Parts: sequence; structure tokens; C-alpha cells
Amino acid sequence: MIALFLRDLKLAIRAGGGFGLGLAFFLIVTVLVPFSIGPQTDLLTRIAPGVLWLGALLACLLSLDRLLALDWEDGTLDLLATAPIPLEAVVTVKALSHWVVTGLPLVLAAPVLGVMLNLPLEGFVPLVLSLLLGTPALSVIGTFGAALTVGLKRGGLLLSLLVLPLYVPTLIFGAEAARRGAQGLEAGTPLLLVAGITAFAAGLLPLASAAVLRVNLR
Repeated sequence: MIALFLRDLKLAIRAGGGFGLGLAFFLIVTVLVPFSIGPQTDLLTRIAPGVLWLGALLACLLSLDRLLALDWEDGTLDLLATAPIPLEAVVTVKALSHWVVTGLPLVLAAPVLGVMLNLPLEGFVPLVLSLLLGTPALSVIGTFGAALTVGLKRGGLLLSLLVLPLYVPTLIFGAEAARRGAQGLEAGTPLLLVAGITAFAAGLLPLASAAVLRVNLR
């Protein structure tokens, strides 16, 4: 399992969908928003939590189409399906490696980019906590979408259409937690909801992803 995890980390970085691309996209979104609305600091403060969460969501979405496609193309998925390791564990490892390469750097970069959007100091901790609790759900849900579309030509667009509606609850509660923190309000309830979504996704979707992969590999 550890060897598979390290292998997936190397593949994720080398395949062009690693942390560099995600961070670059996150930075571009954060920089362009102030340019588009002008020097209105009050407006930037209000929309900063939503912009940061939306940027993180879209950055996580960038590399999903290659999450399982490389293993599908070279036949590795067939070998993993017949290996003594449960396919559910393989899917979990792939989701974890995607989060480490894509989601975790976004969590670490969010406070720095929050300064560019005039995010209040009170909102930094809730923002980081919401991203830390919510981005794993994005990777797990994205892995399920990648399993559904693996092997399809031009499956990237279909993957986005399938995954984005499933991302909406995480986006709503994650941005709400950051918004409440920025306004000095209690953010415990939306943070618990984000954590619940992640726990539910991590417990159920690897089973569904493995079942879908078994069907696609027949």
C-alpha cells in the first residue's frame, strides 16, 4: 500500500496535473478577481471566502481526468484488480495521493492568497480548517467520477459535469464556515457539516468507485 501511494504521488507530479498546476490556477483566480471588480476592499472582504473556496474546488478538478486514465492506458488497473490488495483500498490510496498533491498545497496557500483578497484576520483559521476538512471530500468524490468515466474518449468534460453537482454541498458549507469566521461569528456548525460530508464520502464512495471499476474492467 505504501509503495502504491508513493508511486501515485510520483505519477501525479509527473503527469502534468500535480501541485504546480493546481497552485498556479488557484493563484490566477485569486489575482484576477480583484482586477475584475476594481479596488473595492469592502466587496473583496465579503466575497473572499467564496472566491477562495471556488478557486480551490476548480483547482482540484483540473487533474481528475488523469487520476485513473494513466493506469487504464498502460494496463496497470487490470493488474491492480487481480492483485491481493482490495480494489477499494487502491481507490482510497489514489484519492489520498490526489489530495496530498493537489488539495494539501491549496490548504497551505490559502492564507497567503487570502491576504490578496483582504480577508480579515479572524477568517484565516476557519478558512484553513474548512479547506482541510473539505478538500479530502473533493478528492474522494473526484475519484468516483474518474472511475465512472475511465476509458471514455474525451471523458474530462463528462467528468466535470458529473462531479460538479456533487461538489456543491461541500462548497456551500465550506464557504459558509469561512464567511462566518471572517465576520467573527461561530463557525462550528458548518465545519461539522463539512467534516460529516467528508466522512460520508470517504466511507461510501471508495466502495462505489471499486464497484464501477470492476464493471468497466470486464
